[in-house]
Amino acid sequence: MRPLTAQHRGGAGPPLVLLHGFLDTWRTWELVLPALERRHEVLAPTLPGHAGGPALDGEPSTAALADAVEALMDVAGMTTAHLAGNSLGGFLALLLAARGRAESVVAFSPAGGWPAGGRPDALFAEQRALHAQARALAPRVDAVLATPQGRRRLTERLTVRSEHLPDGLLAAQLLGVARADGAAAMLDAAARDPWTLDAAAIGCPVRIVWGTEDRLLPWPHAAERFRRDWLPHADWVVLDDVGHAPQLDVPLEAAQLVLGWTSP
Repeated sequence: MRPLTAQHRGGAGPPLVLLHGFLDTWRTWELVLPALERRHEVLAPTLPGHAGGPALDGEPSTAALADAVEALMDVAGMTTAHLAGNSLGGFLALLLAARGRAESVVAFSPAGGWPAGGRPDALFAEQRALHAQARALAPRVDAVLATPQGRRRLTERLTVRSEHLPDGLLAAQLLGVARADGAAAMLDAAARDPWTLDAAAIGCPVRIVWGTEDRLLPWPHAAERFRRDWLPHADWVVLDDVGHAPQLDVPLEAAQLVLGWTSP
């Protein structure tokens, strides 16, 4: 298996930044990279506190994670870029758009859209349990991958189909969760975070994509604030029989949803 590194960069064309979800790494984008890199220079970082990424520095709020992405963009010479993100990464992409750093946004199942005042304590508790489970399974990753049941167990919260996913990518998913050293601090911060979005400051086109079989952020409940309060006029795409991570479930369709938005 390839090591869990801090970022991936490749391709040529207008810059595109890909932002992964909580307890994930840049490798979640592996299946869509070939298509995206034919049209874009792609920067896919692993966020602070996550496996292979930089260590946390201070309070790991969503605003601080967005600051870290801005700093990476600055180093890469990207004043603005097209942004695509999944889950936490989708919310960060929208925060960055409100700061004027986005040419466009495609957010796959973005976090933060749950009903106002409805802090998702059950979701955060589930994430703690997933982290603990992954740490227990990581030493036996090869044995877990050897059975269909084990493969499904690794991806059941993210996808509805795992049969097409390469073993190396599945191993990276498990080890990424297990080795996210900042998980506890980030979950504590997530429980304190206001999860607010200055949607009026977003001046770029926004597409939001959600799978009907999302088990982590269920459609449509987890999209309520985006649909009702923040981004009712965004381009909404609902994918039947797709889970929380379309880039894993339907990579070709996910890539086209990005490319059709960055260069319609």
